[in-house]
Amino acid sequence: MSYFPNGVQGGDLKASTSELVSNSDASSATAVQDSRSNASSQSVQSPKSDYEIFKEKAQAQAQAQASSREVNVNGEDAPEIDDAVNELPWAVRRVVSLHDDTTLPTITFRYFLLVFLFVSPGAFLEQINQYRTTSAPYSIFFVQIAASYVGDWCARFIPALVVKIPFTKWSFNTNPGPFSVKEHVLVVIAANAGAYYNLAWTPISLAEVYFNQKINPAVCLFFMLAITWTGYSYAAIARHFLIYDPQQPWYHALCQTALFETQTKQREYPSPVSRRQTIVFFSVILGVTLWQFLPEFIFPFLSSLAFLCWVAPRSGVANFMGAGLGGMGFLNLTFDWSNINAIDGMGNLFVTPWYTQVIAFAAFVVNCWILLPIAKWGKLAVWNHHLMSNDAFLQNGTAYPATLLVTAQMTLNTTAYAEFGIPYVGAQQLWNMFFDYASYTSVLAWMAFFGYPHIKATLSKFMERWRSHGKTSVYDQYTDPLNVLMRSYEEVPLWWYIALFLVSFLIIITLLARGFLYIPMWTYFIALLTGAVVVIPLGWLYGISNFQLPIGTTNELLYGLMVNAGSGHRSPIGASVYGSIAGDAWYRAQYLLQDQKLGHYMHIPPKTVFFSQMMGTMVGVPINYGAIRWVLDNKMQYLNGTKEDPNHQWTGQYLAGSLTAGIQYVLVGPAELFRQQIYKPLPYGFLLGALAPATLYLLSRRFPKAQFHLWNTTIFFCGLSTFYGNISTGYLSSIIGGFIVMYWAYRKKYELWARYNYILGAAFDSGYNLNQLLIFLFLGSVKTLLMPNWWGNSAGSVERCFALPSDE
Repeated sequence: MSYFPNGVQGGDLKASTSELVSNSDASSATAVQDSRSNASSQSVQSPKSDYEIFKEKAQAQAQAQASSREVNVNGEDAPEIDDAVNELPWAVRRVVSLHDDTTLPTITFRYFLLVFLFVSPGAFLEQINQYRTTSAPYSIFFVQIAASYVGDWCARFIPALVVKIPFTKWSFNTNPGPFSVKEHVLVVIAANAGAYYNLAWTPISLAEVYFNQKINPAVCLFFMLAITWTGYSYAAIARHFLIYDPQQPWYHALCQTALFETQTKQREYPSPVSRRQTIVFFSVILGVTLWQFLPEFIFPFLSSLAFLCWVAPRSGVANFMGAGLGGMGFLNLTFDWSNINAIDGMGNLFVTPWYTQVIAFAAFVVNCWILLPIAKWGKLAVWNHHLMSNDAFLQNGTAYPATLLVTAQMTLNTTAYAEFGIPYVGAQQLWNMFFDYASYTSVLAWMAFFGYPHIKATLSKFMERWRSHGKTSVYDQYTDPLNVLMRSYEEVPLWWYIALFLVSFLIIITLLARGFLYIPMWTYFIALLTGAVVVIPLGWLYGISNFQLPIGTTNELLYGLMVNAGSGHRSPIGASVYGSIAGDAWYRAQYLLQDQKLGHYMHIPPKTVFFSQMMGTMVGVPINYGAIRWVLDNKMQYLNGTKEDPNHQWTGQYLAGSLTAGIQYVLVGPAELFRQQIYKPLPYGFLLGALAPATLYLLSRRFPKAQFHLWNTTIFFCGLSTFYGNISTGYLSSIIGGFIVMYWAYRKKYELWARYNYILGAAFDSGYNLNQLLIFLFLGSVKTLLMPNWWGNSAGSVERCFALPSDE
């Protein structure tokens, strides 16, 4: 089965050579061809494509053997090598270079300079984004393109000095020559690892926002490092299943590879196409940067165009249906990139496969356009209050006094619980929980049914290596050209991962023993076990669909079951501590695996990839903590509900959801919770998640041409588990954009798509991130400046839905 566009896998060698390879340049499919057509005006002619060179070598081999055996060799037959090339999917053959220069420099002085330059802003922006309702990620494509220019500048202007390291025999050259593609890749890998948020932000923020408990900064930093390293060490479990097999695409890594290949070709053989691409890239960055000041600050009206509110401005029903900020978002459009590109788990619409975008949009339609109106005006809800909130409430609809249920010894205050009763949540939060449960069992069942052949084959190879006692390498078992090229490098020893795990293990055990982390020590071992179970299925889902299953609340549910079986440790913060450990065990592993796949595509020594990931972490985590402190010190009034953010951005909605989960699962407990009428249906979500993939598997066997293997229930259930109470705009604009770039342009204007698609995706994200950085520096870092109210920034409703009913 294929997860590549148009269902293309290994491919048919009878296709034209230009279609198969396109000069290893998916981002500029005709760039090198254009340079060849202008060869007369250039002193250096562009090299042949990788596929052509491979074919020539195969023909030479076959011709040399022709005297001893009859082989018919012509322009279309190169039996031995062609079979090996055919093991690579068509999309990979079109993008990835089949050449490698093992002499290129990797870890250099300028590498460290660039890591500090690009990891620092990304770590800050990604962390503050977690407190916002919507945002666009810190674009790794921006890092990739900017690092190319900065690296070339360093190679040109940094003096070539030999520096000796004191008290050692080691020395290094500050400028070893031209900026190499391998240095470039390693800088980006470090940014992938370090320019990201840390899951420990949840318990750190919960303790301070809701319980007025400020955790010691040293404890925070060590905990943040430890959970990250735990996730990286868990990649050792999954890498043999998800990295070396050529049929695992890892779309994001493939997209980055396409851009790297384009940059390399353009650097060595510039052409009119490359110059146009550069102009387009920087023009879009500038345009998006300037544009985002409108929806983000000057003209917030553009962030949610609620047409139904304009048609019926006094109708509460029309306002609820059309509002994208607290309503259904029906037929609602947005011109804010943070809303368009904020679909939970999906990633950039320029990169994510069309089928993934369709499933995510279908889940949104069911959630917001079908379930929400039924719950509001029908009889779906058992408790008819606060449909658009994910907070916990008393039965009468007032805020639930969560802090009063915790004693000074962090146990349940039974007297207060008897007075207040169980916490109630709105209908939307209930079905979010139901489908969150379904998504977890779905991914396990989906892997069991649709991924079994892959798991079986990989396990067979693993056992073969085990029986060889180290004589057989994983690169020897796969004969495709990429794995053959990687035989030049040593694999990362298993003991490196074990050592990394032991360091993180000792840190967390020490923090638990000192009582800093709100959870009993024995639950830590369960967290490690659950992470080990799901790391392969969730990595597999990400590798084939570019969709990441969000952390969700299933870990918190399991933690609640455990702590309510004993006594003590009943702090709601403990659920998020446990979730940070168990979640990062597989969440961080996915990013490490993705970067290892990128290193595999770009022929980077695995040990230097591992080093770069550790380097990025060491730079990024302290900055993560600095960002957490900045938000808690400057946005506390929005997070704790003292004031309301007019743009519905600094809502901390995920934080509120974490508190609700902690109350439900830790203080009340799953057994007590699910006995209540309002919560009784929720456990059946696990059953639905297990049965849905089985049903689609049977349908795929009965109707193989229907491509039921693309109807991924995990993505669908995950979309239904997303909370839309604050912002429901962006999805219609996103699916329209996705249709244009990933369906129509890909099928109808492929050469144009191949030349500009990834560049546009990188430019849009980069422009947004630059805008956010400028807003932070000039409008919020020293003193928060607010835009005066006017027609496009109304104090009552920025989208002008003045009749929107209050959520009661």
